[in-house]
Amino acid sequence: MANNLMISYDLNSPGQDYDAVISRIQSLGNWAKVHKSLWYVNSNYSAAQAADLVWGKMDRNDQLIVIDTTNNNANWYNLSDEVSGFIRQYWQR
Repeated sequence: MANNLMISYDLNSPGQDYDAVISRIQSLGNWAKVHKSLWYVNSNYSAAQAADLVWGKMDRNDQLIVIDTTNNNANWYNLSDEVSGFIRQYWQR
């Protein structure tokens, strides 16, 4: 079964390789670019798998969140402790 993923990222350093990140996102399945750095992807990958794959093309000071709306979960990298805690506190499962 395919998962409905929403992928959002911030590339924080000058000279980032946007093409590599975008290509990786597009490789995850059927996709639509919603906003500058927000993508919808219909994918066989889980949120965790997709996040790992996209994060592999990003720098360690960047930020990434992948939300699986099909299974009501999310995975992220490098969000602030405040935001991570807020999501964990209020996410309804």
